[in-house]
Amino acid sequence: MSGFERYLTLWVALCIVAGVALGHAMPGVFRVIGGLEVARVNLPVAVLIWLMIVPMLVKIDFTALRQVGRHWRGIGVTLFVNWAVKPFSMALLGWLFVGHVFRPYLPPAQLDSYVAGLILLAAAPCTAMVFVWSHLAEGEPHFTLSQVALNDAIMVVAFAPIVALLLGLSAIHVPWGTLALSVVLYIVVPVLVAQAIRRGLLRAGGHPALQRFLRPAGQVGLIALLATLLLLFGLQGQQIVRQPLVIAILAVPILVQVYFNAALAYLLNRIAGEAHCVAGPSALIGASNFFELAVAAAISLFGFESGAALATVVGVLIEVPVMLSVVRIVNASRHWYERALTPAAAPPGPGG
Repeated sequence: MSGFERYLTLWVALCIVAGVALGHAMPGVFRVIGGLEVARVNLPVAVLIWLMIVPMLVKIDFTALRQVGRHWRGIGVTLFVNWAVKPFSMALLGWLFVGHVFRPYLPPAQLDSYVAGLILLAAAPCTAMVFVWSHLAEGEPHFTLSQVALNDAIMVVAFAPIVALLLGLSAIHVPWGTLALSVVLYIVVPVLVAQAIRRGLLRAGGHPALQRFLRPAGQVGLIALLATLLLLFGLQGQQIVRQPLVIAILAVPILVQVYFNAALAYLLNRIAGEAHCVAGPSALIGASNFFELAVAAAISLFGFESGAALATVVGVLIEVPVMLSVVRIVNASRHWYERALTPAAAPPGPGG
């Protein structure tokens, strides 16, 4: 993890402050930018989102899908948590905390939008940062790569139906056409472009060329993310100033969801007899979110100034510190975890 990535929370917090200040100082500029839309797609944000997502997807080697069977128990646990538990548990937590516990402290007109943003945040598993978390937890690299590749392949077909189902169950109307367009723009097209770039780099100069591309491209992706947040908070500044507790309130269900799903994946892997080097990244993949996609989808579906966009940004704000805390828990509990595994049940570690 580069120093820039390590302090992502600080940069996000500074973007929040700067965006709010600029929004008050130059409201007309932000309104013009917010109005640059074609078919409900904001063109500046679309460019920034592609700059965010494509470098991350270039890292994904879909040929790793051939290795899925090597750690089938860990793969099965992570798929169960990512697709059968996490989106639905977040919908429940949104209903509980936003719809009931903190309802009196939130603007009534945005309640449904906040829940929608939380659902979007949980509906897609993390792609790029997972490699960082897995490395810090000494995870099995082949498992992490094959799991992420499989999740990305599933995301192409599962993201829209899951989001539509959960928003429908929450009585939140979302146009199917806009949702489908978001999937094409922010999942399908970036995957195709990223894989074309990856193959071109590998043909031209092999893995050294790929690595030379990824480092600066990753920095561009983070800068694009921060620029998107500046736009968001420039348009949301007045609402945030009026409701300063909103960000802290929205963080509560996200934190509960992260720790719940990480613990569930970790314990299920222990019960299944998987090695710690698989259980660790499984817990991390089960807990983290593809926040770049969530931000893009929230803006497309509900607009810049929506509670949904704000809820997804809160996920960005707390991503690094909360996931680092999960890494510490996974590493600190290694001996407890491994005591339950017999030598016959434990697969080889990262070097095996």
